[in-house]
Amino acid sequence: MSETEMTAEQAEGTRETILEVRDVTVAFGKNVVLDSLDLDVYRGEILGFVGGSGTGKSVLMRAILRLLRRQSGTIRILGHDYDTANEADRIKLDMRLGVLFQHGALFSALTVRENIQVPMREYLDLPQSLMDELTAVKIEMVGLDPSAGAKYPSELSGGMIKRAALARALALDPDIVFLDEPTSGLDPIGAAEFDELIAQLRDTLGLTVYMVTHDLDSLFSVCDRIAVLGQKKVLVSGTIAEMLEFDDPWVQSYFRGKRARTISGYPDGSGSNAEQYRTE
Repeated sequence: MSETEMTAEQAEGTRETILEVRDVTVAFGKNVVLDSLDLDVYRGEILGFVGGSGTGKSVLMRAILRLLRRQSGTIRILGHDYDTANEADRIKLDMRLGVLFQHGALFSALTVRENIQVPMREYLDLPQSLMDELTAVKIEMVGLDPSAGAKYPSELSGGMIKRAALARALALDPDIVFLDEPTSGLDPIGAAEFDELIAQLRDTLGLTVYMVTHDLDSLFSVCDRIAVLGQKKVLVSGTIAEMLEFDDPWVQSYFRGKRARTISGYPDGSGSNAEQYRTE
């Protein structure tokens, strides 16, 4: 069988699963938000995670990060299960994860430089001079001016806050970066530039990106795969073409609705969708 004849299922079977979620249930009292949910994320991909408001997208991300308690199920990250790992291994795993929370969540009383150094101080024993050098690299990496390091969050624009928060997420050179609505609140130009930055960092650093988003432009331009949350489970995961073929009213409305892009062609199921679509 040639490479072009390989099915999507076979292609996925050749990829390393870096995040494996199985049978996960999360509830608040009697309100079950996620029910026996399964999800796989593959090394080196940008996964866009979408769903209606209030369906539990951020809840799942926080459950994966152990910020919320789950009632059942297993979560394996980089081949390890947090529940069975010892404390030393859990710390090592934590160091391999980066998180950009919605709205940035920078500490208002700290400068950008000090915010980026928070993970370094928590997990590493480095001299201040080395932390300053590493911080300068992270600031440049996300496209901020070096002078931004001395500024406080209140002195930054919305786009600068997102980039500073991303620099903090990259402070420990993680394998996986979790992004919660990274382009929300940005104008179209700023959002497109941030998407481009994410794609460049993935390609340069070999990152795996788990991105919770409502932004159709992000889904079309930088996401390799999309997972749709609905009915307390992952309804479908795959390429844009597979979303368009999936027979579900919400999925069809989301990807074919009035605000959806006009499709000029279908992808072959591999790689980014960035050059496979256009807006007419």
